[in-house]
Amino acid sequence: MKNIVADSAMVHAYAEAGRIDRAEEVFDKMPERNGFAWTSLISGYFKLGRVDDAVELFGRMPDREKSVITWTNVVRGFARNGLLDEARCAFDRMSLKNDVAWASMIKAYVEMHQVDEAFKLFQVMPQHNLYAWSIMICGFMDHDRINEARDLFDSMPWRNAVSWTTIVTGLARNGMTELAREYFNKTPNKDVPAWNAMIAAYTNEGRMFEAGELFKLMPTRNVVTWNAMIDGYSKHRQEDEAFQHFILMLRSCIRPNERTLTSLLTSCGGILGVLQAHGLIVHLGFEIETSLTNTLITMYYKSGDVTSARIAFQCLEAKDAVTWTAMITAYSNHGFGKLALQTFAQMLRTGHNPDQITFLGVLSACNHAGFVKKGQMLFDSMTRGYGLEPTAEHYSCLVDILGRAGLVKEAMKVVEEMPPDKYDGVVLGALLGACRLHGGDGLIDLIGDELIELEPANYAFLANAYAASGKWDKFSQLRKTMKEREVKKVPGFSQIDVNGKRHVIFAGDRSHPQMNEIYMFLHDNLIPQLQDFGSKTAKLSLIL
Repeated sequence: MKNIVADSAMVHAYAEAGRIDRAEEVFDKMPERNGFAWTSLISGYFKLGRVDDAVELFGRMPDREKSVITWTNVVRGFARNGLLDEARCAFDRMSLKNDVAWASMIKAYVEMHQVDEAFKLFQVMPQHNLYAWSIMICGFMDHDRINEARDLFDSMPWRNAVSWTTIVTGLARNGMTELAREYFNKTPNKDVPAWNAMIAAYTNEGRMFEAGELFKLMPTRNVVTWNAMIDGYSKHRQEDEAFQHFILMLRSCIRPNERTLTSLLTSCGGILGVLQAHGLIVHLGFEIETSLTNTLITMYYKSGDVTSARIAFQCLEAKDAVTWTAMITAYSNHGFGKLALQTFAQMLRTGHNPDQITFLGVLSACNHAGFVKKGQMLFDSMTRGYGLEPTAEHYSCLVDILGRAGLVKEAMKVVEEMPPDKYDGVVLGALLGACRLHGGDGLIDLIGDELIELEPANYAFLANAYAASGKWDKFSQLRKTMKEREVKKVPGFSQIDVNGKRHVIFAGDRSHPQMNEIYMFLHDNLIPQLQDFGSKTAKLSLIL
């Protein structure tokens, strides 16, 4: 008896751990097998997607050993593998159905988006347990059937903390924050997930004050609570608050996880913040985490520090496709076209397949480096070699590559032959840029009218094109139209960190306390360079 219990426990442990080969080995050597051993191995097969093996083993299992637990595991196994009809067939064959079997079948319908079928089954369920109620309420919430979810909640004979958390979370997830708060206020014994759901709802809407007030009132916080606050501050560009809450988190003896550090990283608006966050990552032992390092590479290059991005990239052993793409994009965005293409070649040699974002990086690299043929070849390989459909951004890159090389006709051909659903203002803008640089004055009017129709925000870009081609009458007319329609160009800006302080300067802005010194420096250094270069277009662009 001891052997059969011990062996059954080993089969179960190996199957749960995904070591199905070891589970089979122990199972095959068992002189006698109980229902627990049979059920454990069947469940192990289902978890690994080996449905045929599970069905074959279930067929060999003696009927006397097939308990309600075995049947329930079969129902759940079919459902987990997307075989809803087979799951329902097994459910209907059950002579005795317990609450878990009913709930499992209802959940299977909900997960396969058949909410009406789930509700029909729920209605004929002999006795509803709280788990079944929660599944059904979540099902309605997840499919935007809010009123039905509320009606179901209101009809519950009794509720526990999980029930209240389910309705609060569902309403918050559907953007009904005020209604969620009403239910939250009525909740008799608020558990941590209910507090977290309400705080997350506020942070998602940028209502950080309300989130902070709830956070202060919360009796017990966990890592999810702290992550919600730090992530909220990060998304709404409140870097100092994000760092302050991170420090408070450490002082509260709550260990951060990868999500915490990712939010902290993305909150950084400059290189100093990224360096601080990187130091914390190393100190806490997270530098080997792939997804976190991917974010670190991205934040470094966005802060202008490609060298640090490369070091982080080189130090990471477990690189994935996102890691390679981040480094390619870093090189591409900073004008290192050759390094971007070399990194792309290394990526392919390691066996990682590029995605659409990867190709956007390498095409941009070809654009900056002037590699016309290479760019065309890479664009063609997207579909032919990797089965990826180019987006409007990819077409825009290709048009820009050809346009910058003076191949305006070839660029025009790409635009004419591209799918209509990819045809947008970005692509037309690239084509207009080509005409602006290399002639094609006759096309500017045609493209310009269509560009304004697609995206009215491009008035200033079209005005620059008219000015560059010497069409001053068109330029004046367009500026007049912009004034009449009150079209305001979003001003460009520059930012720089000096001695730990960030300075943001907008075009035409004179509010900075050192603006006189800045303008004097530009007058003495930049203007002479522009004059030497003879860049009439650059001066006009500054005016606009």
